[in-house]
Amino acid sequence: MGAMTDPASAQLGVTPTPAPAARLTDELLWDESARPQVEPLPGTTYDERGRAEGRHLIDVHDHLRGEIEQLRELVGQVAAGQLGAGAARSAISTMTLRQNSWTLGTYCATYCRVVTTHHTIEDVSMFPHLRRSDARLAPVIDRLEEEHHVIAEVLERVDAALVAMVGHPEQDVAPVRHAVDLLTDVLLSHLAYEEQQLVEPLARLGFG
Repeated sequence: MGAMTDPASAQLGVTPTPAPAARLTDELLWDESARPQVEPLPGTTYDERGRAEGRHLIDVHDHLRGEIEQLRELVGQVAAGQLGAGAARSAISTMTLRQNSWTLGTYCATYCRVVTTHHTIEDVSMFPHLRRSDARLAPVIDRLEEEHHVIAEVLERVDAALVAMVGHPEQDVAPVRHAVDLLTDVLLSHLAYEEQQLVEPLARLGFG
């Protein structure tokens, strides 16, 4: 998905991050062409506080993008025999500050919790505010919430693959690599769509 390049985006001065042009897997968990789209309201002006609200979503997403790159590097080291599964587990668990609001599993550790905590905050706070403030966004928000459930299922697959790898060090790393590749595909696609659709409304309406 390309970055938002319409005049409203240029006036806003905040550019969403596009999804990668190529996928890592052939496994398709949703139809990107069916995603609802809402155009920015014409004639809207934005102050610096609004621009900061829009940039904040991108900043949070950039942190998640950086974390998944670290996760991919760790899996690559395990595959190359440069790092043991137990050491990878320890490294993953220290990627970010621990979140206590939700626990997916031991070996997915912090990254899985951070992604889900981020989505939980959106679902219970940001999304209801945007839905109340601009009814046009309801189909977009419904779709984003559906994608959150899909991503949660992929996180469980990553967790299960990592548990199996730690329990059986001789096991082929391919299932872990595939699960992380799939997580990369769906998460980067989702973050790009969310930014494309919500950066402008957040700049106009705030986080609530």
